[in-house]
Amino acid sequence: MANLRAAQKRMTHELLLDTGLNLFGEKGYASTTVDDIASTAGATRATFYAHFPSKVELMKALIRERLNVELGRVPSEDHGSTARELVDVVADGGEKRIRGWLEGVSAHWDAIRPYTVTAFQAAAVDPEIQALLDEWTDEVVGDITEGLNRAGRFAPATRRLRGVIAFTELDHVARHWTPGHWGVDRDEVLTVLTESWCGTIGRGSAQARRDPA
Repeated sequence: MANLRAAQKRMTHELLLDTGLNLFGEKGYASTTVDDIASTAGATRATFYAHFPSKVELMKALIRERLNVELGRVPSEDHGSTARELVDVVADGGEKRIRGWLEGVSAHWDAIRPYTVTAFQAAAVDPEIQALLDEWTDEVVGDITEGLNRAGRFAPATRRLRGVIAFTELDHVARHWTPGHWGVDRDEVLTVLTESWCGTIGRGSAQARRDPA
């Protein structure tokens, strides 16, 4: 019985997450209420609050439990969460490795877009979500910075900035590009992103060869 109750609780938890994400996409984060989520999921307000203290906490769970899984991010003592493969790719810095990683990530763009778009909507109206999104962004930038530190590439003072630039352009493309958008297909998008990443954080740029470790 205990196992059955635990399974039912988990199913309800996942149903509320799915319902919340769908409604945020349809109505927008600000316009969606707890009552909307509970009723659409066929649950009560009491059931919702048994799983999430607030709509904000549901949004946080979408980022921590869903978005991080889609991106292969795992808990890290150093900076909240990490994607070890990203650290390794940046440390390598080669064009082939960077292109391969970007291709792998792009395969998840459709899956992660609902989470990232909703997170940005929520951050615009809720300081807690903005703080969480800033923290999450810092974690990804931290991975890039760690990779550059490991490689000893570029001037140390510029490594975090380079991580910010690389992540910002990738995030923007991942949230906004769809087939045919901006007049380019996926292969062209990846080609341009690879060129940009190689210049900003890769080992092929002239600056990387000049800067001391």
